[in-house]
Amino acid sequence: MVFLKNAVSTLDLKLWCCICVGFIIFSCANKEDKILPTERALTESVYASATIQPDSLYQVYAIVSGLIDANLVEEGDLVSKGDHLFQIINNTPRLNTQNAKLALNLAQDNYKGNATVLSSIESEISAAKLKFKNDSINYFRQKRLWDQNIGSKAQYDTQKLNYELASNQLEVLQNKLDRTKNELKTAVQQAQNYYQTTAITTKDFTVNSKINGKVYAIFKEPGEVVSSMEPLATIGSEKHFVIELLVDEVDIVKIKKSQEVLINLDAYKDVVFKAKVSKIYPKKDERNQTFLVEALFNKPPEILYPGLSGEANIVISNKDNVLTIPIAYLTSDNKVKTDDGLVSVKTGLQNIDYVEILSGISKETYIYKPE
Repeated sequence: MVFLKNAVSTLDLKLWCCICVGFIIFSCANKEDKILPTERALTESVYASATIQPDSLYQVYAIVSGLIDANLVEEGDLVSKGDHLFQIINNTPRLNTQNAKLALNLAQDNYKGNATVLSSIESEISAAKLKFKNDSINYFRQKRLWDQNIGSKAQYDTQKLNYELASNQLEVLQNKLDRTKNELKTAVQQAQNYYQTTAITTKDFTVNSKINGKVYAIFKEPGEVVSSMEPLATIGSEKHFVIELLVDEVDIVKIKKSQEVLINLDAYKDVVFKAKVSKIYPKKDERNQTFLVEALFNKPPEILYPGLSGEANIVISNKDNVLTIPIAYLTSDNKVKTDDGLVSVKTGLQNIDYVEILSGISKETYIYKPE
C-alpha cells in the first residue's frame, strides 16, 4: 500500500509539472503575441528598382552604309559636339560628287564662260540688228519716194517686206536669247543643288558626336560592315547622371515631381543617397507593367558608372507621432484581434513594417497576432 501510494504521488507530481510547463509555455506564447499599439514617426513610400544612367545618353548611328575605315575614338574618351567618331568608306558617293562637280562646272561655263552658248546667239542678234537698221533705212527712204509718187510699187513692197522680216528676225533672236539664258541659269541651279546633295552625302560618311560627353561603348571595329540600322557607339554625359526608377502601375498615381527618393546602390553598401523625382514618363511598359520615373541626386557619389543598380523608396508622405501597429497584426479585411474579438480599424499611412491606425482601437488596446 505504501508503494502504491508513493507511485500515485509521483504520478501526480509529474502530471502537475507537465501542466505547469504547458501553462508557462502558453503564457509566454500569449505574451509574445500580445502587444500594444505604439506612437512613432511613419513614412509611406513606394518601392522601385533603380538603375544609374548618364544624362543625355544616346546611341550613335550612321546614316549611310559602308565599311568602317577607322575608329577615331576609344571607350572612355571625352568628346565635344561635332568631334569625328568614325570614318566610313564607300567609293560610290565620292564618284557621284566628282561627277556632280564636273556637271556644275560645265553648266557654269555654258552660262557665263568664254565659250558660252549665249555668245553665238548674241552674235546673231548683232547681225540681225545691222540688217534691221539697213532694211529700215531702205524702207523709209523708199516710203518717202512712194509718198511723192516716185518709184514703183514693187520696189516699195520689197523694201517693206525686208524691213518687216528683219524686225521679226530680231525679235525672234531676242526671245531665243532670253529663253536660253533662263534654261542655262536653271541648269546651273540644278547642277549646284545636285552637287550640294552629293557633297552632303559624302560628309555623312564621317560620323560626328552630337553632344559634349563621354564614349561609354563602341560596338564596331575597323573593317566591319555598318548600316543605318545598327548602333556604332553609346555616348552620354560625363558628369551628370540620372536615376531610372521602374514603378509598378499600382503605385504610379502616387508619384509626383520633386518627391524625395531614398536610394541604396549595390556598389555602395549601407549608404543611403537622397534624390528628387525629376520626370515621370506617361507610357507604360507593357512587358513588365511598370512606368519609368527619373530622379536626380541631391549629392551624387564621387564615382558612378552606367548600369549601376539598386533599390529605391519614393517618399509619398511623412507623419510624426501617429498610432501604429505592425502590419503582421492586421488582417486582410482591416481587422485586429483584441480581447473583445476581431475589431475593424481604419488605416492610414503604411510602410513595409507598420501601418497607421486612425480609429477602431486606442494605444491602451491589447492586440494579438492573427493565426
